[in-house]
Amino acid sequence: MLFSSPQFVFAFLPISLLGYFVAARIAGARASLGWLVLCSLFFYGYWKLEYLPLLIGSILGNYVISLAIQGRAAAGARNAAFALLILGIAANLGLLGYFKYFGFFIETLNGLGTTNLAVPNLLLPLAISFFTFQQITYLVDSYKGMAARATLLNYTVFVTFFPQLIAGPIVHHSEMMPQFARRTMARLRSKDLLAGCIIFGLGLFKKVVIADTFAIYADAGYADHTQLTILDAWITTLSYTFQLYFDFGGYSDMAIGAARMFGIRLPLNFLSPYKATSIQDFWRRWHITLSRFMRDYIYIPLGGSRHGKGRVAANLMTTFLLGGLWHGAGWTFILWGGIHGLALVIGRAFSMTGLRLPVILKWALTFGVVHLAWVFFRAESMAQAVDILQTMFGLNPAAMEGPRHVVIANASAAGKYLLLALIVVLALPNTYQFTRDIRPLHKTLIGAVLFGIACIFMLISRSDVFLYFNF
Repeated sequence: MLFSSPQFVFAFLPISLLGYFVAARIAGARASLGWLVLCSLFFYGYWKLEYLPLLIGSILGNYVISLAIQGRAAAGARNAAFALLILGIAANLGLLGYFKYFGFFIETLNGLGTTNLAVPNLLLPLAISFFTFQQITYLVDSYKGMAARATLLNYTVFVTFFPQLIAGPIVHHSEMMPQFARRTMARLRSKDLLAGCIIFGLGLFKKVVIADTFAIYADAGYADHTQLTILDAWITTLSYTFQLYFDFGGYSDMAIGAARMFGIRLPLNFLSPYKATSIQDFWRRWHITLSRFMRDYIYIPLGGSRHGKGRVAANLMTTFLLGGLWHGAGWTFILWGGIHGLALVIGRAFSMTGLRLPVILKWALTFGVVHLAWVFFRAESMAQAVDILQTMFGLNPAAMEGPRHVVIANASAAGKYLLLALIVVLALPNTYQFTRDIRPLHKTLIGAVLFGIACIFMLISRSDVFLYFNF
């Protein structure tokens, strides 16, 4: 069920909220958590009911293993606890690997010409990357003694809480479980409800009004990429760059806003990433919780920055190649991750020279790298990505031969929208800045107006997915 659907906005969310606070008033906090679990499972099963047992099985299996790890660790049996940890991680990654990467593995083998195996037609279970990584962190921290023993109810809410279940943030148990355990958790607070509504409304506007407008140009260009002119190619790729920005930024706002209505504060996940002046700065702003996971559970265990320059470079490249693979089972995603890893290595090397660039140049270089890397992220194949990039820079011989039909129907309007989007991204406060203090009346009015406009667009929207739901 999409956050930007009438079913969610007008039915599921209000009913969930009402039931949550009524259950708390009548039967107490545990009843409200139970209601939240039921709502979250319904939310997940609404997409495809047959994958609901997979989610439930994953939760039960990881909970049992975490208890066993904590028990062995508390008894001083570290070797047994470590063996259980490896078992738990292997089971999680095996499940993720089968559904998300097995087909890619078979296609790669076939591409090498050594096999001719049938590629399985597996439907990727929704959110499997997110709830898998979330539970791996809990297992690892259980082994380290950093995860408190939780009841099954609290653990299930931690994993399934519907505002963050599908596309993040990738929440950490230390952030969420204390909130679910506090006595006043299910108490209705008008300030939280108002802030949540404003944040959700801003996110809905970003998604259905801005992101979905750019989707028209991006989808048209990528669908007919062999006919793109140079101008068409730039409009197409820039449209996707801004579509993804407002799609994921809008989703992040809606997730945080919906959670806030329940009195739950999710971690910040999106902080004006196109204002970044380095790739390192970009990853402090874009998908912040994924960056944190890659740092804490991949980069640092590999050695982090504790060894020589070559080892640090290798650790960065490994981390971001895996980060690319996490986003999708394809060489285009791996290359996208590699571009970011290489840019980080180059940026780190440049900083050691002591040279300083003007801020505007650093921003332009960063935005340029991010934008060009998105071409691989969006493309359906390496060949398509290369063809579009060649066209963008006038290096595609086919683009110079003969007339081409119109791909971007209204290039002038698209250009104006892109310029306006750039101004909005760079000049206006982000949602976090805007909603830190919601007391001024004008903020409530702005939120209400944008929410109203967004609802109109939502009812006539052509969109049927959030981009990050694919990962």
